[in-house]
Amino acid sequence: MPQGYLSGKSPLGYLPAGGRKLTLGSFSWTALLAGFLAVVISYSGPLVIFFQAANAAQVSREMMSSWIWAISIGAGLSGLWLSWRLKTPVITAWSAPGTALLVTLFPAMSINEAVGAYIVAAALLLLIGLSGCFDRLIRHIPKGIAAGMMAGILFQFGVNTFRSVSTMPALALGMVAAYVLCKRLAPRYAVIVVMLTGAAIAWLAGQADLGAVRVSFAQPRWIRPDWSWGATFSFAIPLVLVSLSGQFLPGMAILRLSGYETSARPVMGATGLASLAVACFGGITIVIASITAALCTGRDAHEDPRRRYVAGMANGVFYIIGGTLAGTIVALFASLPRELVAVLAGLALLGAITSNLMGAIADEEHREASVITFLATASGMSFLGLGSAFWGAAIGMFAYLALRRKPSDTKA
Repeated sequence: MPQGYLSGKSPLGYLPAGGRKLTLGSFSWTALLAGFLAVVISYSGPLVIFFQAANAAQVSREMMSSWIWAISIGAGLSGLWLSWRLKTPVITAWSAPGTALLVTLFPAMSINEAVGAYIVAAALLLLIGLSGCFDRLIRHIPKGIAAGMMAGILFQFGVNTFRSVSTMPALALGMVAAYVLCKRLAPRYAVIVVMLTGAAIAWLAGQADLGAVRVSFAQPRWIRPDWSWGATFSFAIPLVLVSLSGQFLPGMAILRLSGYETSARPVMGATGLASLAVACFGGITIVIASITAALCTGRDAHEDPRRRYVAGMANGVFYIIGGTLAGTIVALFASLPRELVAVLAGLALLGAITSNLMGAIADEEHREASVITFLATASGMSFLGLGSAFWGAAIGMFAYLALRRKPSDTKA
C-alpha cells in the first residue's frame, strides 16, 4: 500500500493519494488561506515562547533572526516535501513544548550546549521514526481517545476568542459577528472575512502600528555545537519526550481522525533530517504540528479531502517566505494586537473543535473515557515534565481499558 493511502474504511474513499498529480485544478483559495493561517498562528503563538527563550539566553536580534530563519526553513521544506510526496496535508512546525523547556534552562545552559542537545534529540527522534515503533503505538489508540485529546488541545484556543472581549471588546465582538454572518451567507470565505474585518477594526482604532515595519532579510549564523551530559539529560531527553507526547502523538492522531492513514515513518524521517540540518543555525527540533494541523485537514481547507494537501504545500511555502524575511515577520506581528490573532485562531479552529468533540462522544460504549481524556488535556496539567496531551492520552487509555466491557459482560 503506498504512503498516504486513504483507507477504505475511511469516509474519504479508496483513492491512493500518492497517485494524484498537482494541477491547476488542485488549487483553491481556501487551501491557500488555510496554509497561511497555520503559519500566522505559529508565528503569533509559539514564536512568543521562542522570544522568551532568546531573552533568557541574552542573544542579539541578529541571532534571533537566525533562529527564526532556521525553524521556518526547516518546517517549510519538510512540510512542503511531505505534503507533495504523500499527497496529504502534513503540517510541520518547531517543538513548542521543547521551546518552553529552553526558557527554564537559559542562561545556565550555553547556546552551544543547546545546539548539541538539538542534534542529540533530532537523532533519537529519527531513529524512533525509522524503526516504526511509533506507528505501532498510534494504531492502539482508540479514535474516541484521540478525538478527546485533540478537542482538549484546541479548547483553549476557542476560549481565548471570548476572553479577548474583556481587553478589546470592539475588535473581538466585531470579528465574532463577521464570522457568524459570513457563515450564514458565504461559509467557505468566513475566515477570510474575519481576518480582513479584524485588520480593519484594529487599523481604524489605531491599534495596528505598521510604521516601524521594514523589509529585512534573515542572515543565518552558524553556531558551534557542544555536547555535555548535563544538557543531554536535562534538555535533549525531555525534548524528545515532549516532542513525542505533545506534537507527534496528537499530530498523527489528527491526520487519522481526518481519514489519512499516513505512516509516521516518513513524517518522522523527514522532520528528523530537517532538524539535523537546521540545528547549528539555532533551529530547535522540527516536528509535525498538532494545533495548526487542524486548519488544513478539515473541510474549511477544501471540500475534496484529496486536494487538501495543497494547504500543506502552501503552509510550507509561507514558512519559507517567512524565514527569508524573518526580521520583517517579527516586526509585522509585533505591530498587531495579540487579541486579533487570538480571536482569528479560535474562530478558524471552531470547526475542528466541533468535529473532535463529536468524535469524542460518538462511541457511547467508551464515551466516559473519551470525556476524561478531553478534560485532562484541556486542564493544561503538567507532571514529571510531560504535558497535558500526553497525560490526557495516558489517563484516557487507563479509563478506556478499565471501563471497557468484555464480550461476556455484553452477553449478560
